[in-house]
Amino acid sequence: MRTVEEVIDADELFIAYQPVVDLNRKEVFAYEALVRSHAEEFPNPFVLIEAAVEQRAMGKLGRYLRRLAVDGCPTHRLFLNVHPDEFSEPWLIRPDDSVTTHGRDIYLEITESVPLSHYEHCHSVLAEMRARGAKIAVDDLGAGYSNLKYIVDLEPEVVKLDRELVANLRNESRLHRLVAALVELCTQLDARVVAEGIETEEELAAVIDAGVHFGQGYLLQRPNPELVDIDWTQRF
Repeated sequence: MRTVEEVIDADELFIAYQPVVDLNRKEVFAYEALVRSHAEEFPNPFVLIEAAVEQRAMGKLGRYLRRLAVDGCPTHRLFLNVHPDEFSEPWLIRPDDSVTTHGRDIYLEITESVPLSHYEHCHSVLAEMRARGAKIAVDDLGAGYSNLKYIVDLEPEVVKLDRELVANLRNESRLHRLVAALVELCTQLDARVVAEGIETEEELAAVIDAGVHFGQGYLLQRPNPELVDIDWTQRF
């Protein structure tokens, strides 16, 4: 079985882009870059990331994926996922990393569901990336740990609500009141909110009613290797 580095060297990974849609303006705000694979050893992203962690290749993989993402989407803002293991390797802070060469805003997504070890080091790396123009997005709020202090400490520009808070969301429910309160809290902390995993018209209407700024999910558009031009005013 080939290693992650061998698959990278064979150029068998690619990026699928999923839009993050401005729910007020009804236009694309940014695209999230999601890894996909042609390699049979890694049939889905979860297997790929797990193998990269085990093989201590997460830093090299992250750098490679950032380059692919930026090269394939030069005209839009990008959300790029950063695994916690990358903070213990030097790749992210190299001056020639694609984060620093993209002509648009880049949001580094830090998952809220995985506790970051070596927190002080993580904080210093993010501070350095911010100094170079990167922005921070906290991913998966509500997925597990729900540590709101995490948002206070990292001061993200964007917070992404986990699918668990969006699934079956409907107006005037207790969950809807919780989501609306989280949006208000994040807004007061100078962070805008993305609702992830929107799959139904009812969920879309409910997140809009709760004041969520941006939406993402299969209802709006599935991840696609191409940047598909859509008239969003006709979608909702």
